[in-house]
This record gives sequence, structure tokens and C-alpha cells, in this order.
Amino acid sequence: MKIQHLLIAASAGLMLAACNNQPAGPSFTVSQQGDVTVVDVTNPTRYILLPIEEDKGEALVRVSTGDEADVWMDVRLAIDTVDYYVPMALPAGKKACVEIKNLPAGALALSRLELSDEFDTTNREYYRPAYHFSPAYGWMNDPNGMTYKDGEYHLFYQYNPYGSKWGNMHWGHTVSPDMVHWTELPPAIVRDTLGQIFSGSSIVKGDTIYSYYTSAGRAQVQSGAWSVDGGRTYTKFADNPRIVAADGRNDFRDPKLFEYNGKYYVIISADNEMQFFCSDNLHDWTYVSAFGDGYGAKPRMFECPDFFELPVEGTNLKKYVMIVNVNPGCWFGGSASEYFVGTFDGKDFKCDNPKETVKWLDWGKDHYAAVTFSNEPKGRIISIPWMSNWQYANDLPTRQYRSQMGMPRQLFAFQQGKEVYVGQKPVDEILAQVKPAEFTTEGKTIKLGDNKAQLVIDMDVKNGSTFSLTNNEGEEVFFACKAGRLIMDRSRSGIIPNDAFAPETYDPKPAMGTNSGTWIPVEQICGKKNTYHVQLWMDICSIEMYVDGGRATMTNLVFPKTPYNALTGNGLSNVKVCTVEL
Repeated sequence: MKIQHLLIAASAGLMLAACNNQPAGPSFTVSQQGDVTVVDVTNPTRYILLPIEEDKGEALVRVSTGDEADVWMDVRLAIDTVDYYVPMALPAGKKACVEIKNLPAGALALSRLELSDEFDTTNREYYRPAYHFSPAYGWMNDPNGMTYKDGEYHLFYQYNPYGSKWGNMHWGHTVSPDMVHWTELPPAIVRDTLGQIFSGSSIVKGDTIYSYYTSAGRAQVQSGAWSVDGGRTYTKFADNPRIVAADGRNDFRDPKLFEYNGKYYVIISADNEMQFFCSDNLHDWTYVSAFGDGYGAKPRMFECPDFFELPVEGTNLKKYVMIVNVNPGCWFGGSASEYFVGTFDGKDFKCDNPKETVKWLDWGKDHYAAVTFSNEPKGRIISIPWMSNWQYANDLPTRQYRSQMGMPRQLFAFQQGKEVYVGQKPVDEILAQVKPAEFTTEGKTIKLGDNKAQLVIDMDVKNGSTFSLTNNEGEEVFFACKAGRLIMDRSRSGIIPNDAFAPETYDPKPAMGTNSGTWIPVEQICGKKNTYHVQLWMDICSIEMYVDGGRATMTNLVFPKTPYNALTGNGLSNVKVCTVEL
């Protein structure tokens, strides 16, 4: 990182001048004006680098241009020690001004501010995944605005560029030709005077990407914007917001756009229900109907919805699927994704199941806010989840960045008995990256060797079996296929960020709401069988389990000190080990 270290002048504003008749370089002074600390920059560089201390409270920081649109950002400026730096862009010109509020007197941050034309994003994190997207720096949560246009898959996401904890929601942006190799771009939609930019969606119309998102200020309202340069820059509607809760409720967010019979629709989370609105022009919206009263698991509220149609394998049926994400209090604690299957006639969604029926899209603790791409060129329904849980998302053992996305998954519908379920399988593009790897067998132990931490283990698991992934540190992930369940226990898997991540002891038959292990009711979803086909996709700090071709999935984070290098157990057969080569 090329950084120019500079002296801070006294509050009187004394500047250090350049010598030898050379042009004055970048410099700044710090002064106090009432309750505002003012940093005046002369000949500004591209960035001012802000020192962060994660366990401190938030100060308010903004680049002040005198415009009413100047927005205060919440930044955990360093008080006693510096954990890392984040960049804040400065305007070009001869002068720039940065204002700070709520920073205690004597805070270390003021003596550690730095000016630079560069910000080094070289990875410094051991747990950085290889084939799952993570931002170069800063906080990330829900995937947003996912769409395809002109050879690019666009993944927008909830993003804080001013620290690795939640806050300052922008839409981060990354693009990929194949959903495997990602190129990160500058934030696409930034926080403004209407509030933080919460979750939303995108739709392609002609040469334009239209996006809707929640403006989260004093109230949660829905705003729109459009882009004609592939999402690189957006123009916000001048008359935002475009949709406001009719009854004044505050929990009203996460608009998901879709098309039906030549009209545009949006489904919005409205506290304990989902509301549909309709439009002819993607600008003016009319309320249509609501769904959700008394349906499914609802410990708090529905949020981050999705809505699409799927054919049911082996039948002539097509069913509409509504994904809703629920937090807190889900099956294994904290956050999870559930779904409803039914019909839609342009007005009402009618669920096929009784209100008390609960269907989980994934049976792990780290699958949340799952939404799908629009305009997918092959007509596939492909989702990406946020791979974390609000019980511990801010505590994960990284600092340069925090959080990663799950693997892109193609969704499909199938019948088991009288029920229609939704499965998930890895997309073909990631399957093309899988290569056979060498391994050895010693009794009941399969030595994974010196392979990378990006592994796929493919095997048949007999009902009644137990098996474990272990490493040289004595860390273990334990699995069992018993009593109609496929169980994963990560209580001894490595670093445990907090008590909600995994307990000290393992309960082989956990009750609803406990977190001693996550489990899939494989007999219910996949049928009663002697053997189940299991794939374990491993990537540094995550394990994604796909059972019987993705009819059931389980997504969990793990933080081993070294990669797991042995698989030991009974009842395993037809084992294959592969690496994911990017």
C-alpha cells in the first residue's frame, strides 16, 4: 500500500508548506467547529484512509461539499487502537473537506488519518474462500438485484464499504461470465438522504436494467433506479420513493420484481405477510393482494422474498414457489429460508399446503436471504444465498472482509409422496471446475492428502452410519445418518465464534430451536432408503451438503485451523475425491 504519512497541524490551521519550490503535495489540517471535527484537505489524493476499531461505537463521517445530498456515514473510528483502514473517496480539485461527529476527545483516529491514491486490497485472510464470492474488503450480507445482461451475471449485495460490521448499506456490485469467476466493481447504488439502501431486485427491459430497493430511513419505502451501462452507474427516480406502505407500517422492505402475463409485479415483505403490487411501466404501482397470515414458521417476520414458477419433475405440473427468509428463531436457531408451493393467477397466491406446514429450502444454519437471477439466458432458476446467520454474522473470525455468498444453485421441483418439494443442485458452470484428486484408503480412513482445501467428496452413505472429517489439529466435523435424519455437528470443528455457532456438547436428537447439530429429515424428503448419495463441497471455511442430487441440502460454516485431511467412518462406499480448480 503506497501511503503518504502526513503531520496533523494544530487547530489554528497551520499548514506545512513544500520546500525547494516544488508543487505543494497533499496535506490536511484538523480543527474543531462546535461539535464537528473538520479535516480540511489541500491537493487531495483519491482517498482519505479512515482507521477503524471494530469494538467501538460509530462516529458520523461525511465528505462535505455544501450540497444537501451530502450523507453522513456511520464509521467505527479508532479510539485506542487501529484494527484496519477503509478508504473514503475524496472529490478532485484543490480542496476537500471531511467532517466528523460523535468522536470522543483524544481519539486515536485523528492522529492516524492518512491520505493515499491507492488502497491495498491484497488478501490478508486465511479463511478467504476460493470459489465462493466474498468482497475484497468490508461487510457483505444479502444478495440483491441479481440479473443477467449482455454476457454478464450481475450480483449486487448489501455492502458496507466503511467497515467489516453491518452498517451504511450500499449495493455492492460484482459481475461474472459464469457465476464462478467474479470481477468486483465499485458500489452501484449508494446510501442517500432517503436512507440506507436495503435489499431489492432487478429486471431487464430492452437495454436498461431497472432496480428496486428499500430506502431505509425514518420509514422503509421502496425506491427505483435504472442503468444503461450494465449496472456500472445508476440514475435514481427523481420522485422516489415509488411504493409506500398504505397502513404506515415500518417493516416494509426487500422488493422482488417479476413478470406475469405482460405485466410487471413486485412482491414486498410487509411485516408478517407478503404483499403483491402491479405496474404497466415499472414506475406506478397498484396494490394487488397479500399472502402469509398464519402460514409457515414465523417467529418474527418474513423478509427477502422471491417468486417464480418451476416445472415439477416427472409430471406435467408447474408450480409457483414463494421463498421467504425468516429471522430470528428458526429451526436451528437464528436465520433460515423457507418456501411455499402453490398457484398464482395474477392476483392471488394460493398455497397448496395447510397453514402449519413448514418447508425449509436448506437445513443448515448458514443459508439466508436466498434470491434468484432474473433474465437467466437458459431459463434456469438459479439462487445464491448469503452464507451466514444473524446470531454470529458480526463475530466471524475475519477482519479485512466479513461474509461470503453460497454457491450458485439451480432450483428444481419434485414430488415425494403427495408433497412437492424444492431442491437445489450446483450449477453446471461450477461442476465444470471439478477435477479428480488423489487419495488413499487405510482401513476405515480415507486420507485426503495434501489436496487444497477446496474439495468435493462424493459418496454413498448407508443408513445407520457415522463418519467424520478431521485434521492434524484434532478438529472434527461429525456426521450421522440415523433415525431418518442426516446430522452434522460442528461443535468441535475449529474456531467457534460465539455460543450460538455451536454448543460444547452434541445432542444426537436435537429439539426444534436448539443448535447442537443441524439435520435433514432425509427419509421425509428423499424417501426411506438403505443408502443416500451425498456430496460434501468444502471451501476453506464452509461445507455444503447435497443429498440425492440436491433434493435436500445443508449449508454450514466451519473455521478449522488447518484443512480437514481425513474422512473416517463406517457405511461409506463408492467414495470419490475431487478438487475445485479455478
